Amino acid sequence: MKNPYDSLGVSKQATDAEIKQAFKRLAKKHHPDLHPDDKQAEARFKTISGAYEFLKDKDRRRRFDAGEIDASGAETQQHFYRDYAGQAGSGAHAAQDGFASNEDLEDFLARAFGGRAGGMGGGMGGGMGGGRQAGMKARGQDVSYTLRVPFRTAAKGGVQTLQLPDGKTLKVTIPEGAEDRQTLRLKGQGMPGFGGGPAGDAYIELHIQPDAHFVRKADDVHLEVPVSLKEAVLGARIEVPTLSGPVSLTVPKGSNTGARLRLKDRGIRNAKTGQKGHQYVTLKVVLPVQEEPELAEFLDSWTPRHRQTPRKEIL
Repeated sequence: MKNPYDSLGVSKQATDAEIKQAFKRLAKKHHPDLHPDDKQAEARFKTISGAYEFLKDKDRRRRFDAGEIDASGAETQQHFYRDYAGQAGSGAHAAQDGFASNEDLEDFLARAFGGRAGGMGGGMGGGMGGGRQAGMKARGQDVSYTLRVPFRTAAKGGVQTLQLPDGKTLKVTIPEGAEDRQTLRLKGQGMPGFGGGPAGDAYIELHIQPDAHFVRKADDVHLEVPVSLKEAVLGARIEVPTLSGPVSLTVPKGSNTGARLRLKDRGIRNAKTGQKGHQYVTLKVVLPVQEEPELAEFLDSWTPRHRQTPRKEIL
């Protein structure tokens, strides 16, 4: 996976503000809505979204800079096996590696190096003396990964592929309405067991990528939609995007920037209640991009019936 700094075109010393600015600039340029049917643009957008989500997490950024995790969020090999680096007498290592006791851990290591402790020297202590029963079973170690998930996949549910450090892949089913930092458990997808023992489990922490348009708040989604001056003044029926596709929305006459409209049950389904949140559309009135001489002429000669003081509250 590409270095997240390279994906956003920033240096390792970039500030949080510089990283955010770089993401916004690239997201506007490569968003799939601007490049329909362009798979390369879609892939590029996913890459920059993932890079931003990765770097805005201060702890993950620190660990990546320190070489503890790679760009996928997985433990580097050196860090992954750090639990074996402590003293042999520490009982904590046996428990976290899936062994019932230090004796079982020592027995496993003895078997791995020829079945007897004698070939390993005296460094492992007397507990390595002879090996235990040949039929000993040990559960495999649990492993932890992080998985970046597109906003809309998390909202609607889907399947994501997780690339493992050894090159293998896991298919991860993302439940509808998945939340940021939610952890999924994949039973039996951890490290293999010993002596016929069961494999450990894989724990997948989901990191939901930001969307260029939708923002989630609890089970509701919020979206800012531009409307023309004519649509705002006279009212109109416009098409707006939702998580399940575009729908028609009525803009009332005399709408202003900041007016908020609700689309019922167009939000995210709550996993516990089964109920869907709503989508809130905030209108933003935009002036014509090109010159409109007739509009300018009308406004120049127009005398409002009601006097306006739009800056009253700030003066």
